[in-house]
Amino acid sequence: MTTVKIKRLGHLGDGIADGPIYVAGALPGEVVSGTLDGEHLRDPKIDTPSNMRVKPPCSHAKSCGGCQLQHASDAFVADWKRDVVRQALAAHGIAIDLELPNTSPQQSRRRAAFSVRRTKKGALAGFHVKGSDTIISVPKCQLVHPDLTAALPMLEALGILGASRKGELSVLVTRTDTGLDVAVTGGKEMDLDLHQALSDLAREYDLARITWDDEIALQRRTPVLRLGPADITPPPGAFLQATKDGETALIDAVKQALFGAKRVIDLFAGCGTFALPLAKDAMVHAVEGEREMIRALDHGWRNADGLKRITHEVRDLFRNPLQPEELAKCDAVVIDPPRAGAASQVAELAQSKVPRIAHVSCNPATFARDTATLIRAGYDLEWVKVVDQFRWSTHVELVALLRRNS
Repeated sequence: MTTVKIKRLGHLGDGIADGPIYVAGALPGEVVSGTLDGEHLRDPKIDTPSNMRVKPPCSHAKSCGGCQLQHASDAFVADWKRDVVRQALAAHGIAIDLELPNTSPQQSRRRAAFSVRRTKKGALAGFHVKGSDTIISVPKCQLVHPDLTAALPMLEALGILGASRKGELSVLVTRTDTGLDVAVTGGKEMDLDLHQALSDLAREYDLARITWDDEIALQRRTPVLRLGPADITPPPGAFLQATKDGETALIDAVKQALFGAKRVIDLFAGCGTFALPLAKDAMVHAVEGEREMIRALDHGWRNADGLKRITHEVRDLFRNPLQPEELAKCDAVVIDPPRAGAASQVAELAQSKVPRIAHVSCNPATFARDTATLIRAGYDLEWVKVVDQFRWSTHVELVALLRRNS
């Protein structure tokens, strides 16, 4: 038996003691004992609990791998996420005051990827057990919207219809304004019998759309989501913000950063999360690498009232970033890259004369790296707002305003 004292929380949510020794489910200041297995303490027992430890609000928390931090108080998690951003910036010599994050409510996740596997008696749908391929059902999940947990019987029916005996379905379920949008990968080959069975299932559970391995199998209603003043129909499996509350916090921060701008370029525009709300006051040029997402954005814009012009182009910003002369056509930029950041595009921004940049990020480390590039080129980091859209997870999002100094 080994006993350790937890010094800090790692970026994956594990407690870290001297060594380093990693202890899942432990918090800073706790004394924990267990069996040492390399760098990990197995079967940990909390000998001295932290005053920040709480009873997990979800009855599935002990076994489910969907959340990492339900055993920590909301105050601890908020402060820890703020500190993750602070430390990422400090690693590049950047210091700035940060407010506590805006945190999405419980049961507000409007999309989730469920796993489904055939069993001897039918099928099982849910999330994986921590560190395992085993699936557990999560009917009392406190993270996703109740409409998604209510869909578990539908997911099990999908498994019976379309999962192989040894394979596993991955089913992305999105709650839209017109019903559930269901995207299935890893299933059997589509044939007439499966198509008819899916049609019956969609009617029984009142689904809006079912996509099977990137092909729309059937659509009873157009899946619709509201973005600012526009309705969009996202392509199957397209990136969307996970909660409406988190999406609103990000949009509000971007609008604050770019207030008064008349010509905006939206880089990594997706389906128009920022372009459509910004178009109420500014002309927007949206740039995105996925053609179907640009089509969804354009359709939403053309069918909305009261928006200024949105132009667009499909472009791989990793291989072909906008150049300074192209960026000269705007007075503000919003950039929302994936987790890897956008080093190539940021290098071009650094050479531009764009007055303001609203930098949205889901990875504090790459955000700090790219922000350091912009600061060295003459930008000032005015503020950073942290958004906790993925409650009880280690995931952190943020919006920052950078302004070119005189």
